[in-house]
Amino acid sequence: MSTQASNPPQPETEGAAPAPRSRRRLMLLIVVLALIAAGLFVWLHYRYRLSTDDAQIQGHIEPVAPRVTGTVIDVEVNDNQVVHAGQVLFRLDPHDYQAALRQAEANLAAAQAEARGARSGVPITRISTHGTLSEAQAGLRQAQSSEALAQRQVAVAQADQRAAQAQLRQQQATAQNAATTARRYAQLVAKQEVSRLEYDQMETTARESAAAVAAAQARAAAADQEVASAEAGVQVARDRIAQAAATERKAATAPQQVAVSRSQAQLAQARVAQAEAAVALAQLNLDYTTVVAPTSGQVGNKSVELGQTFAPGQTALVVVPINQMWVIANYKETELADMHPGQKATVSVDAFGTTLQAVVNSIGPGTGSIFSLLPPENATGNYVKVVQRVPVKLTFTPGQDLSRLRPGLSVEATVFINTSTGAGPSDK
Repeated sequence: MSTQASNPPQPETEGAAPAPRSRRRLMLLIVVLALIAAGLFVWLHYRYRLSTDDAQIQGHIEPVAPRVTGTVIDVEVNDNQVVHAGQVLFRLDPHDYQAALRQAEANLAAAQAEARGARSGVPITRISTHGTLSEAQAGLRQAQSSEALAQRQVAVAQADQRAAQAQLRQQQATAQNAATTARRYAQLVAKQEVSRLEYDQMETTARESAAAVAAAQARAAAADQEVASAEAGVQVARDRIAQAAATERKAATAPQQVAVSRSQAQLAQARVAQAEAAVALAQLNLDYTTVVAPTSGQVGNKSVELGQTFAPGQTALVVVPINQMWVIANYKETELADMHPGQKATVSVDAFGTTLQAVVNSIGPGTGSIFSLLPPENATGNYVKVVQRVPVKLTFTPGQDLSRLRPGLSVEATVFINTSTGAGPSDK
C-alpha cells in the first residue's frame, strides 16, 4: 500500500506537462502580434509624415544705412534693443544740409520774384504793342494823306507853271513886236515921216513889253520852283509812308512779342518749380540726417559710433522684425511627390524644445545647389548622382508666440502630406 501511495498514477503526471508549453506559445503569439501592431502603428504614423532636420528659421533682416554723407553726432540705441517703426536710431551732423536748405530757399525767393515780374510784363507788353500798332497804322494813314496832298500841290504848281510859261511866251511875242515897231518908228523919225511923240510912245511901249517879259520870266521861274518844291514834298511824303509802313510792320509783331513775353513768364515759372524741387531735395537731405527705424524689431549687428563718418548706403546696423519669421526646410527631391502648398506642418525648435504649428507656403523654384555661387556643371568631368534638396517655405499659423525665435535657429520640420488647410502661397 505504501508503494502505491508513493507512486501516483502515471496518467495524471503525463496530462499536466503540456500546460507550460501552451502558455509559452501564447505569450510568443502575443509578443508577435504586439510587434506587428506596433510596426503597423509606426508605419501608419509615419506614412504621411515627411520630416527633415535640414531646416532653420528665416526672417527679414533689414539693413539700416544713412542716405547722405555725414558724421555721427548722436546714437540713441544699443545692441539687441527693441525699437519701434519711426524711432530715432542715430543722427548725423546737419549743419551743411541746413546751409544748403537756406541757399535753396533764397534761390526760390529770387525765382518767385522773377516770375512775378515776368507775369506782370505780359499785359504790359500786350497793351504797349497794341498801342504801338494803332499809332503806326494812324501814322501810315497820315503819311498817305500827306502824299495825296503833295500830289495835288504838284498838280497845282504844274498848272501855274504852264500858265506862267504861256504868259511868258505871250509877253515875249508882244515885246518882240514892240521892239520891231520901235525900230521902224526910229527910221521914220529919222526921215521925219512921223512925229517924235509917236516914236517916244512906241519906244515906251517896247520898254514896257521888255519889262513885262522879265516879269513873266520871273513868274515862270517861280512856278518852276513851286513845281520842284511840290515834287520834293511828294518825295518827303513817300519817305514818310515808307517809314510809317516799316513802323507798322514792326508793330505788327505784337502777337509774337506777347508770345515771347508769355514764354519768358513760363520760363520764369519753370525756374520757380526747379527752385522748389531744390528746396524739397535740400529738406529731404536735412531730414535724412536723422536715421529712424524702418520697422519695429530688434537691433543687431550695430557698428555705428559717435564721430564715425558714413557714406550713403553704408550699413550702420540691422533691424530684425519680431514675429515675422518663417521656416526654410530643405527636403530631398524624392520627398516632394505628394507635397504641395496648404498642407499642415509642425516645427520643433531645438533651442527651446517647443513645437509650433505651420503650413506649407510654397516650394522653391529650384534646388539649393542651382542657386549657389558655383552651381554644378554635370556636363563636365565625372558625373556622380547626388540626391538634391529643394527649399520648402513653411509659415507659422497665427496666434502663436514667435517672440523667442531668431533667424538662423535650427529646427526640425514635419509636413503632413495627407492634410490641407486650403491656404495658398503668400508673400509673408
